Amino acid sequence: MATPKFAEIKQFILTKVESGAWQEHSRVPSENQLAELFECSRMTARRALTELAETGVLERSQGLGTFVAGLKSQSSMMAIRNIADEIKDRGHGYSVRQLGLTQTSATAQIAIALGLEEGSPVFYSVLVHCEQELPLQLEERFVNPQLVPDYLKQDFSLQTPHEYLSFVAPLTEARHTIEAVVADNEQQQQLQIEASEPCLQILRRTWSRQGVVSFARLIHPGSRFRLGGHLTFNR
Repeated sequence: MATPKFAEIKQFILTKVESGAWQEHSRVPSENQLAELFECSRMTARRALTELAETGVLERSQGLGTFVAGLKSQSSMMAIRNIADEIKDRGHGYSVRQLGLTQTSATAQIAIALGLEEGSPVFYSVLVHCEQELPLQLEERFVNPQLVPDYLKQDFSLQTPHEYLSFVAPLTEARHTIEAVVADNEQQQQLQIEASEPCLQILRRTWSRQGVVSFARLIHPGSRFRLGGHLTFNR
């Protein structure tokens, strides 16, 4: 099956960015130029540019053009996406290190977050998600065993906790808070950062129809990660 033109354009741009031929903040060809180069419609070229902008590879500025985005990885504040998909959509390599997968007792904070009694058994996982072999996110997740009894049986080198939980306990609601933090010594080692590196922490609770499924602490090195979003308002 022939590769769709918009996919060819995306791969062309990703190759230019990855190879360093197009540097950070450099202007990329316009929709018209890409349409002429790939012998396709302007709408097809626009789709390629739009999709790459949505994944943080490009930045579009009305009246100015389209540019290679900054080197920090970007996630949306308004959408909950699988981090593996985010990284792959940028054309980068994804890998993960599973540091822990066990059962523990709920502290007061975790018990409140999951709607359980303090001291109740909960499942706990620790993973480091990497982009181009460099740690991008330290994920600590506490899971309600009543709703996800087989969590400890999973191999999270094959699928992320987000992927698995979305399948067995489909997400119906989520709440998160975002703040700047300083990583402790262990977290600094896990993220391969210096003690002076500021970090961005996201605390997230997710619900299914049956109740609270998980509470996650997601820590990102500030030099490698940023949050962004785009809102459209109807008059």
